[in-house]
Amino acid sequence: MTDTATLRGRRTRKRKSAIARLIRHRSGAIGLVLSTGFLVLAIIGPYISPYDPTASDFMNLSAGISAAHWLGTDNFGRDILSRILVGARYSIGIGLSATIMGAVVGGLWGLWAGYTSGAIDVLSMRVVDVMLAFPGLLIAIGLITITGPGVGPVIFASSLFGIPIFARLTRASVLAAKERAFVEAARGLGARHGRIVFHHLLPNVIAPVIVYATLRTGVTLLVASGLSFLGLGVQPPTPEWGSMLSDAQLYLTIDPLMAFAPGITITLAVLGFNLLGDGLRDVLDPTLRQ
Repeated sequence: MTDTATLRGRRTRKRKSAIARLIRHRSGAIGLVLSTGFLVLAIIGPYISPYDPTASDFMNLSAGISAAHWLGTDNFGRDILSRILVGARYSIGIGLSATIMGAVVGGLWGLWAGYTSGAIDVLSMRVVDVMLAFPGLLIAIGLITITGPGVGPVIFASSLFGIPIFARLTRASVLAAKERAFVEAARGLGARHGRIVFHHLLPNVIAPVIVYATLRTGVTLLVASGLSFLGLGVQPPTPEWGSMLSDAQLYLTIDPLMAFAPGITITLAVLGFNLLGDGLRDVLDPTLRQ
């Protein structure tokens, strides 16, 4: 019991130390603030939006910035700020859900392949090579063409082309970790394969997966927004940042704010997750610490 409590105390101190280093990391701290802000926005956005994001007001079509509409209105008279706030739940939610799905499935795949090795490992990596040979966006478009547009198909399609990358990343980490002394000691003591994989290997390979997942969230958000921009993602009148850009493309000269508001929001969200990922990489990788 004492050893277990000591181990837990050490892990708690390591987590607190990592958080403190991340806060001191300039770009990582900025990324943490931006990412946390957008996550909070995705949760509370629908509750703080001043207007119904799908309600049209034909008396205020493409109205400019005013006290009533801080970011103006779109071509249907819908409040842009309200659509940005509510759309955060869809855009951020899709990005996070697809990334988590890809990380879980790909991570378990990589753990299994890297630990078992042999013919299973070789066959698994050839499947990964085949999946990586196809452009991810084309795979997503093809799948959504078959299944039809919507939130669910976008999440599934966006997560699918992230799976092989997570699998390869996790496998590489497992191959490096499974030959270390603590794994050999666990085998010598008769530990079962499941305990070795999840109790000894997983905690030691999770850091690069977390870093890449953070970076991947920004990429997935871009892909999801791109699919919605093409009309294959979230369907109108549901507010989503990519679909808002699609609606605004015909009004760039008349009302550029229609495109600027969702465009800058997507940019800041992707920037936040990328900066956070860079900061986590520097904090969690001992070879990169200064």
